[in-house]
Amino acid sequence: MMQDVREALGSILPGQTAFGLLAALLRRTVRYGSLVVIDPWDERHAFGTGEAPFATVRIADPREAARLLANPRLRVGEAYMEGGLTLEAGTLRDFLLIGVAASGAMTKEARALREFAAPFRPRRHNPIPRARANVAHHYDLSEELYRLFLDEDLQYSCAYFQDGDETLEQAQAKKKRHIAAKLRLHPGVRVLDIGSGWGGLALELARRYGVEVDGVTLSQEQLAVARARAAEAGLEDRVRFHLRDYRQEADSYDSIVSVGMFEHVGTPHYLEFFDALSRLLAPDGVAVIHAIGRKGPPGEADPWIDKHVFPGGYCPSLSEVFAAVERSGLWVTDVEILRLHYAETLRHWAERFQGERGRAAALYDERFCRMWEYYLAVCEAAFRVGGLMVFQIQLARDIRALPLTRDYVVDAERRGVP
Repeated sequence: MMQDVREALGSILPGQTAFGLLAALLRRTVRYGSLVVIDPWDERHAFGTGEAPFATVRIADPREAARLLANPRLRVGEAYMEGGLTLEAGTLRDFLLIGVAASGAMTKEARALREFAAPFRPRRHNPIPRARANVAHHYDLSEELYRLFLDEDLQYSCAYFQDGDETLEQAQAKKKRHIAAKLRLHPGVRVLDIGSGWGGLALELARRYGVEVDGVTLSQEQLAVARARAAEAGLEDRVRFHLRDYRQEADSYDSIVSVGMFEHVGTPHYLEFFDALSRLLAPDGVAVIHAIGRKGPPGEADPWIDKHVFPGGYCPSLSEVFAAVERSGLWVTDVEILRLHYAETLRHWAERFQGERGRAAALYDERFCRMWEYYLAVCEAAFRVGGLMVFQIQLARDIRALPLTRDYVVDAERRGVP
């Protein structure tokens, strides 16, 4: 359908006319940074404030302006991946900081030209077979790819920059310590890790806090790596990983943790998710959910991310999350918002990926590399200027499950162990 809309716009709007409309749109919406666009006829068009960040891009194809007008949030990334939009000056990071800051207003204005199309509908219904397919699309990529840009422990979620000048390894270690402090762990406790990834958090909790952990994942690749790491660490008796959906879990646990998985649950399944937590959590147990959210009201998934990177993914508003928690009967015992921490995490990842870009191209190809660098840069921009953040929600079944104040979190972090 969207391809039909682009072709229709292209036939209705000749190249220079479409570019004139695109330029007018940019003139009204670029209010952060300074953008220069070189059109297919080699004319330069300047937009923005005249202040940093600065970026210059070239659009070579006269038909591209109509495509961008049809769906700017989707097409900008695809044009970059395909080589139809190229950087002449500045960095991709600079360009996307400018673009993401303008995207909200740009998308609203561009909608009048999209009336031909069915509105974008993110695939939020997420039964187990679809959940497995969505996970495989992203997380079953080569382990070697992820080792190019992640920290040594393969933490693929927001780090915790407590002081602001930490290395990526230090910030990821502090993230694990911060979450552990909120879980109130002690030796012998049974922990369920929903979305256990490559196993780093589960192994850290078992090593440092003397707990037993069951991790569940839907990624075959991550499962194999996590099990191998547990065997290498000699922790197979206390850390077990399973290829299983959280909805298939039937045991009872003293603590439940989920880091970076809730974005894949799907809005129709939020109550199902929190009902599962209530069912699986011991009467005096504690759960911590760490996930990406948005500061504004409910909205749409980003169409480019949904199509190319995380199919079915969605970053919820807190109102959507709390509506489900309230119906589950769980207590919300603490909420923390991490604002720029993920922007810093993504900056580190992007810099590391660029340093290993040749190896990434050898694993995949140039188009994949352009997709991946765009993904890291556009996500960083979304956290810096686009309204995304990370929330940590602590939950319990019993109002008395935790101390009256949060002092225990700081005390546990300072000690490093319970």
